Amino acid sequence: MDEVERLAAEDPVVIFTKSSCCICHTIETLIRGFGANITVYQLDQLPNGREMERALKRLGRKPSVPSVFIGNELVGGSNEIMSLNVRGKLKPMLIEANAIWV
Repeated sequence: MDEVERLAAEDPVVIFTKSSCCICHTIETLIRGFGANITVYQLDQLPNGREMERALKRLGRKPSVPSVFIGNELVGGSNEIMSLNVRGKLKPMLIEANAIWV
């Protein structure tokens, strides 16, 4: 879990994904659409990806991907991100985390 938390703290937006997950790609595209520079870790491409996936599950992420951290806070997965976007709260959250500038 320490590795996941360390990586999540390094950048304003960090997404843990799997390369075969189309929902992960959709969430990445949505956030990039705001102009955010995001960091993506594809768990199935990392040597310690299974361990990181278990850590995400311990944080309550089921399914484990996508797991989106904004401003070092675990925001959630696709449902949470889409809900924030529909309610107009995603962009302000990205601004507050210094992921985008207006």
